[in-house]
Amino acid sequence: MAYSARFWNLLAKRYSKQPIADEAAYQKKLQVSREYFLPDMEVLEFGCGTGSTALLHAPFVKHILAIDVSSKMIEIAQDKANAENIKNVDFECSAIDGFSASDQSLDAVLGLNILHLLANKEEIIAKVHRMLKPGGVFITSTACIADMKRLFRIVASVGSFLRVIPLVKVFSSQDLQGNLINAGFQIDYHWQPGKNKAVFIVAKKSTRQ
Repeated sequence: MAYSARFWNLLAKRYSKQPIADEAAYQKKLQVSREYFLPDMEVLEFGCGTGSTALLHAPFVKHILAIDVSSKMIEIAQDKANAENIKNVDFECSAIDGFSASDQSLDAVLGLNILHLLANKEEIIAKVHRMLKPGGVFITSTACIADMKRLFRIVASVGSFLRVIPLVKVFSSQDLQGNLINAGFQIDYHWQPGKNKAVFIVAKKSTRQ
């Protein structure tokens, strides 16, 4: 975890200036997410990076707590919030592993471009399920590298092994959906904008708890 934080701290400024790789897909993910939002919702985003998505969603919910393991990313995110005078998003330097919230206290949780960077994604998915209220949603966008070209799989595995990049877990979209279902979620929305693209899923917790 410490290595991951150092890696993203070093990359934070450059990361914050990078354009979105697929703007059309990003906008669709924002739109679909907002179809699940209500004005009184309490939302958590983990692995929030420099906060762009949390800030864009801020007008559509009551409050967002956005966390990230990188303190430098959080500094940039807070500067953005201050510059835009957004008051209903709080940023906190924290890993999802160490984060705690009361059971059934959240209406929605976002984990975007993060699940494949976790060593214990199954545990985190189960944790998210516990934190959500009945009927709450877990919104994810995940690189399912096992479904991608062989080159992607090799780069991810070798790069992680040599510690050139942080840990990257290789699993398929089917594996991820299985993890979500095993944790008690129902897959409410599934979309992949193209081959070798991240898989976007909205998983819903049952209202019967």
